[in-house]
Amino acid sequence: MNTKLRNDHLPTLPAAALSGLAGDIVRTIEPHSEADPAAVLIQTLTAAGNLIGSGLHCRVEATRHALVLCPVLVGETSKARKGTSWEHVKGLCASVDPTWGERVTTGLSSSEGLVSEVRDEPGIDRRLLVIQPEYGSVLRIIARDGNTLSAVMRSAWDSGDLRTLVKHNPLKATGAHISVIGHITRPELLRYLSDTEACNGFANRLLWCYVHRSKCLPEGGSVPEAKITPLLRRLTAVVKWAQQKGDAEIRRDAKAKKLWADVYPGLSDGLPGLLGAATSRAEAQALRLSAIYAVLDSSAVVRVEHLRAALAVWDYCFRSARLIFGDATGDPVADRIREALVNAGAEGLTRTAISDLLGRNVSTDRIAQALSQLVTLGTAACKIVSPEVGRPTERWTATGGRGT
Repeated sequence: MNTKLRNDHLPTLPAAALSGLAGDIVRTIEPHSEADPAAVLIQTLTAAGNLIGSGLHCRVEATRHALVLCPVLVGETSKARKGTSWEHVKGLCASVDPTWGERVTTGLSSSEGLVSEVRDEPGIDRRLLVIQPEYGSVLRIIARDGNTLSAVMRSAWDSGDLRTLVKHNPLKATGAHISVIGHITRPELLRYLSDTEACNGFANRLLWCYVHRSKCLPEGGSVPEAKITPLLRRLTAVVKWAQQKGDAEIRRDAKAKKLWADVYPGLSDGLPGLLGAATSRAEAQALRLSAIYAVLDSSAVVRVEHLRAALAVWDYCFRSARLIFGDATGDPVADRIREALVNAGAEGLTRTAISDLLGRNVSTDRIAQALSQLVTLGTAACKIVSPEVGRPTERWTATGGRGT
């Protein structure tokens, strides 16, 4: 699979996403940083939701959705300025609440370690933000047989009610408020995201964000304190307001409800392949994003501008996912065949050649299943070639699809 992306294919952040306090934070930092404004925004929304805590929430029927996001920033090593974008955001939020700053950690390696950080014990702050600069290590860990980190991370996103069932020292956490930010390169992601994790609901709980360096600042950059101070005052006021609201549900107003009814069918549509598996919680992601935008306006009501901002962020994340995953199916046999067909060009491959490519240790039925999946995705086609002598043969070629 081609892991290179041309600059003219990179997603752009819609202007509507830069709404309210989050937008003002990005606009303040952007001139003084090489970081991608999208990276600053996504991590600002994530950090703010974690900073505010678990009191404010929204609901879908009986399901409670906390202000929890788990974005994965995908970009080239050192060149995408992923770490640079985070340091700006962390500094701002930690200045508002130094206690929260102590709840930012790294080194995600086991379910026991994660639950221990937020365990049910007096004095333990249930907020936790894990920043994982080497997210590939997490993907490698959860791919190990018997590892339960994936299940615990999914539960953290869903409800925050966690437990480990180890024999000698079982742990339990109730109502934990955990956000995870991952940084990874695209080749590493495509290598280590297993088809199991793509399809078991792990990938669709993440926000996929393709980021790159926005500009060159040879002397580096520093945001003037005079510009940071007003943002600190506003964010401090938001946190105080949220604390006063306590355990409160965030709801849409009438106009936002109408807009939501208009966009909901499109958000609910499923897509095939790895792209579909990675983006199938669009409704929940947009819901949480809109609630965070509302809270940053000190509002327990989602208005149209909050929802439009959330939809703009989701649009960016969806376009990122489409670029990151391209035509990948999540099926290793299908993906290997697709790559071989692309490399074969117009001449294509026969079934015999495909079997040879796979070392002749993949069954005919399994190959047929993979080819059928590629046809369904519109990324492979078959034509019957009738030679002057001998029997007709199938010849498979790659077709358009969603690839880059």
